[in-house]
Amino acid sequence: MVKRTHVLVMLALALILVLSACSSGTNNQNRTGGADTPANTGTNNNTPDAAPEEEEAEVTIQLHTFGNEANYNWQKTIAAFREQYPLINVNVNILSEKGDSQEALQKLDLAASSSEAMDVLMFSDPASYAQRVGLGMVAPLDEFIQDEGYTLTEEYKVDTTLDGQIYALPGKFNPWYVLLNKTHLDEAGLDVPTDWTWDDFTNYAAALTSGEGAGKRYGTYFHGPQNGGWMEYMKLALANQADDTEFLKADGSMNFSNPGFRKTLELRMQMEKEDQSATPYTDMMSQKLHYRNQFFNQSVSMIMIGSWMNTEIGGTEQFPLHFEVAVAPIPKNNASDEGGYTMVTTDYVSVAQASRNKEAAYTFVRWYTTEGQIAQAKNVPAWNGVEDSQLEELIDIILGGTQAPEKVDKASLVRTLAGAKSSRIIPPVTYQSEIYKVINEEYEKLIFGQQDVDATISSLEERVQKIIDANP
Repeated sequence: MVKRTHVLVMLALALILVLSACSSGTNNQNRTGGADTPANTGTNNNTPDAAPEEEEAEVTIQLHTFGNEANYNWQKTIAAFREQYPLINVNVNILSEKGDSQEALQKLDLAASSSEAMDVLMFSDPASYAQRVGLGMVAPLDEFIQDEGYTLTEEYKVDTTLDGQIYALPGKFNPWYVLLNKTHLDEAGLDVPTDWTWDDFTNYAAALTSGEGAGKRYGTYFHGPQNGGWMEYMKLALANQADDTEFLKADGSMNFSNPGFRKTLELRMQMEKEDQSATPYTDMMSQKLHYRNQFFNQSVSMIMIGSWMNTEIGGTEQFPLHFEVAVAPIPKNNASDEGGYTMVTTDYVSVAQASRNKEAAYTFVRWYTTEGQIAQAKNVPAWNGVEDSQLEELIDIILGGTQAPEKVDKASLVRTLAGAKSSRIIPPVTYQSEIYKVINEEYEKLIFGQQDVDATISSLEERVQKIIDANP
């Protein structure tokens, strides 16, 4: 069980008392809905039918989201929902016009403490999701899912289960992948990888490295860790597994003895110090390098990054594209391993515990995480009901917003996205940032030659255990 601080416990008790005052009588609301004919959104016949029984009265639900209009097409999305469910009005409360998830969370917490009406809540990361579940702000969806008769992990690519219950359905699906300068690959006689290992990745990086001095081109660039952030780059060989992909296990114990963590440290050392095929960490920090500049300026040939880059890989006004681009999955540890597992970002779309319209709120959540993702046409959905042809259509729309979509190897992009899947979520602890800071510090001692891999792991286990013990 995830350990929480005493402060979190007190906040939870206080907030639950506030929310319980306005949540009575909310579980027996009748579903409010409309026509059974789906909107013309291009979905197939397997589209889930969560339509509530039609009643005379309309209902209005309140959606609280960090997503702004520019990134989420709310007007278009809600209009598509209303075509199918004309008796459910959706009032979109945009908590941050600039799309700042931290600002949105602060406003969401304030709204909850003020007993503001809320029905659908959106979270941008597992930490925010898990913490608000712990505070009692989010209602479980298990009964709705059982009534509809589907299984979460069969229906969606992301498993949002926390402590045995489901409190959210996943919206967008942004897996991490490897962006490739295909022009450099062609020059080196290398194929676009479809199924590869970290050994293959290191060989590619070495083959793609050329030149010396200030004009040297590196095979790859790792944009982290830095200042306790971008910690994805500290779990290269952890994140491509089905489970135990975090620095802490589900029971709260440390995961530094995992062979994948050791392999990550060894990979980083080999590629920077021995092969000299990765941009030096000191250069990244001292020159404040950024992955977009490094890739689009062709200072590196490969970067591991999240698929939010789909909207940019065809080139933008700020970063025009002057070469061919391809995409590959995150490498596996061993050739025999199951492929596709990678770090994933998604939107966690939930029903508020305080909602007086839980049935209607769930109807929207279910629609939005399925048909709604297609209607929104901004991201690849986490829903498994999307056919390959629909995925290609979405990719065409997304790439169509870039300057040179013809320079993108669309087949490799579609193939990588279709094959990607998320590992099981391990709920973050409240002191996660402290652990990240320690890992960053110990990694710097390693990469600066002050200690070896064994000493790094030993020091991490000692320091992180103290943090765990201080947070009973």
